[in-house]
Amino acid sequence: MPDTSKLEKLNRELEKSEKKLRKAINDEKALQHQLKQLTRKERTHRLCTRGGMLESYLPHPEAIMDEQVSLFLKLLFHKDSTRQLMEKVFAENSTAKEGAE
Repeated sequence: MPDTSKLEKLNRELEKSEKKLRKAINDEKALQHQLKQLTRKERTHRLCTRGGMLESYLPHPEAIMDEQVSLFLKLLFHKDSTRQLMEKVFAENSTAKEGAE
């Protein structure tokens, strides 16, 4: 008789542990989903902000096709002076980031 109650107790503990595990797994999924949404929102905000910055330098952005903007950016970013400036900016950002850590 005592073995039966011990077995029942172990089964209840097992069920309780399995329930906690399922809850933890669901909580993890919810947190991963939240992280994914926040990352997507940050990216969308960054793209809109930077797209707006680009458009502010174009005289009539609505009159230019996407392919033309792409060609313009390719030409601009292949210039040596632009590459050097970008390398300098990235190096400064990298140094500042390392200093903050």
